[in-house]
Amino acid sequence: MLKFVKDHMATIEGIEIYPIISLSIFFLFFAVLFWWVFTAKKDYINKVSKFPLDNQENN
Repeated sequence: MLKFVKDHMATIEGIEIYPIISLSIFFLFFAVLFWWVFTAKKDYINKVSKFPLDNQENN
């Protein structure tokens, strides 16, 4: 089965770009997320972190 898939994938033109695109999207997403975490304002983080607790107190 694996040989069939490997042989079939080798016949598709331009397929070698898909792993590069996927890795680029993956890296870009986590790089942006990492940047956002370190640049987020502390008061915003504190406000958002209290949402679950505020919701319980209101019920």
